[in-house]
Amino acid sequence: MSELQRVTKTFTGYLKRPDLYPELGRKVIKNIFNRKSAFRGKEKTLAWAKSNAVSQETAIAELFGIEMKPFDLLFPEELRTAKKREAECPVKMGGAGALELIYAACEFTHAQSVVETGVAYGWSSLAALLSLQKRTGVLYSSDMPYLSQDGDRYVGSVVPEDLKSHWKLFRHADKESLPKIFVEAISVDVVHYDSDKSYEGRAWAYVELHRHLKKGGVFISDDIGDNSAFQDFCEKENIKPTIVDFEGKFVGAFVKS
Repeated sequence: MSELQRVTKTFTGYLKRPDLYPELGRKVIKNIFNRKSAFRGKEKTLAWAKSNAVSQETAIAELFGIEMKPFDLLFPEELRTAKKREAECPVKMGGAGALELIYAACEFTHAQSVVETGVAYGWSSLAALLSLQKRTGVLYSSDMPYLSQDGDRYVGSVVPEDLKSHWKLFRHADKESLPKIFVEAISVDVVHYDSDKSYEGRAWAYVELHRHLKKGGVFISDDIGDNSAFQDFCEKENIKPTIVDFEGKFVGAFVKS
């Protein structure tokens, strides 16, 4: 599919969904007036992240005081099945992230409620749900439809059926999904951000997610090297985060004091 075809299909998809018009308006404004916002402060934050980054194993020890257990040893059968489902999926989406960090955060907090933004195949969802199901907890996920790929039905495809009773998926942009989620989950144990990559999108969501995160809860954000939104947020809130070097990208995490 060419770029023009992708854009045309995405725009047509938005037009067919009046409930997505608010996000369409935001995207039009961003692409016309604020195209560079995705990279604001990137050089500054990359230097900061590189100088402070540790391995996922070290991060889990520093944050939670526990030893990292590899996901393929904890859940070998679930991982094999999930990889098979990803391979069979006809739609290309984002791959697995720092699964051990997400799982360890849920175990550390004895999580009953987790909020994530961005689902794709559902790798981070799977990591959270495998912990939550032990305590009959709930994962609340915000994820935009894959309009250019007709991919709605494949979102979360690696999540097995027996875990879906612990999962509530909100299929809108964060600015529509998160207010609805926080009506049901006023305070949460873990948040995982992996959606809107723009500076403005992150800056808005970080405030909302942090506000509803319990004291002692864990905040995780993927791809913090895209721009300086995470660094700026932490500096403003006087937070010293742990930075994880994960497969050449950077993940930020902290425990709310």
